[in-house]
Amino acid sequence: MGQKRVRTLYIVSKVALDALMSIAGFVFAYRLRIAIPFPNELVERPGLLTYLPMMLVQVISILAVFYFSRLYHIARAASRVDETSSIFAAVSIGTMFTVAISALTFKNTIFELDFPRAMVLYAWLFSVVLIALGRELHRRVWHRMRMRGIGRDRVVVVGSGESAQAIVQKIQWSPYLGYELVGVVNGTGGATELAGAPILGMTEELPEILENNDIQEVIIAPTEGTDRHEIVRLVSMCQRGSVAIKIFPDVFEFITTGVTIDDLGGIPLLNVRDIQLRGWKLSLKRAMDVLGASLGLIAISPFFMLVALVIKLESEGPVFYCQKRMGLDGLPFQMVKFRSMRPDAEKDGPGWTVKDDPRRTRIGMFIRRSNIDEFPQLINVLLGEMSLVGPRPERPVYVEKFRQSIPRYMDRHREKAGMTGWAQVNGLRGNTSIAERTKYDLWYVENWSLWLDIKIIVRTILQMITRSSGNKNAY
Repeated sequence: MGQKRVRTLYIVSKVALDALMSIAGFVFAYRLRIAIPFPNELVERPGLLTYLPMMLVQVISILAVFYFSRLYHIARAASRVDETSSIFAAVSIGTMFTVAISALTFKNTIFELDFPRAMVLYAWLFSVVLIALGRELHRRVWHRMRMRGIGRDRVVVVGSGESAQAIVQKIQWSPYLGYELVGVVNGTGGATELAGAPILGMTEELPEILENNDIQEVIIAPTEGTDRHEIVRLVSMCQRGSVAIKIFPDVFEFITTGVTIDDLGGIPLLNVRDIQLRGWKLSLKRAMDVLGASLGLIAISPFFMLVALVIKLESEGPVFYCQKRMGLDGLPFQMVKFRSMRPDAEKDGPGWTVKDDPRRTRIGMFIRRSNIDEFPQLINVLLGEMSLVGPRPERPVYVEKFRQSIPRYMDRHREKAGMTGWAQVNGLRGNTSIAERTKYDLWYVENWSLWLDIKIIVRTILQMITRSSGNKNAY
């Protein structure tokens, strides 16, 4: 099946499913309104066909709002949280259009009909829920199709550094994204592969590589300090063919994604961060931390006892493991975890945890893979040493090492350390590139908001439940 036909089928099936779910939502709203006459008893009980014009208006209105909200844009890995919030907003606007159009269009006509307030509410609610469920079903079906090779786009990665390696690994670990990685175009020469992907040639050969390999998409991953003229040159070379082009951002582009324009007496300035807007939001963040940590500790306290018992029965030593980490403003604190390694694991000094690490206990392998060992950090959150969301804290010995080799590494300490973070929900955990992880942490620091925290928490919970790619590097 050709790529154009696949894309057409993807969009048409999504539109049809949205329309079907909107109709189902309207029908359920009608049935519920008849069954439960809220807020008052119906004088007449018109049949469902009487409401058909309104139902058609609602369906068309919702589909139109979805279209203008770019909800039919083909996304590789759309966040469920973002998509659900977009559906909520779009259905709300579509429902308001339905009420307005019905009142203005059907008045003094044979279709004139009172649209009960309860039915408007029910139709809105059912439409949001059913469309969200339909989208999830659609996502799962297309993920399975992509994993079987249907609808994949042939892609090459242009680059040679850690950014290129991170992108290659992400594509390899996530076949549901719909990419067929043909190889890497490398500017250094000498190597034959990068992270297991074959190197197809040098950047000077890019136009020929695109043409000879039937490439649909190019991802450019420049190394830090790459000249902007070089990036423009690579884009120009790609434009000789009909390919999609994406560029992996550098540190400056990461921190300026949420800039606004300010002025100084008529002189335009880029406002990267306005600290005056953050005071009350930080108070809300702390309130969310206290509430979340308190409820979490109460809810899982019986589970805490069970895990502690299993750890104690398997090996000698303490149940909890306290380790010095660097938090807000680079200040140290004792981070609490369930012990997942032997008591003598660091007799030869601190060591980075790797795959199949022999220092782990049997129960430690499980609790690390499932993130259960991190649960006691709710105590750190309650004490104010950590937050539910923020850059993951590192040990002082590693912080000293990273700050000397990674630009702006210490800027990640402008926020409290978190139990989970933007880097972690994007698969950068465990034995992954610290430089790439730092970029995600810097983006979070510069673009922090309460909504972003909520989204990260929801994504973390979903990844723990589904054991998705976000946990691949949890050793």
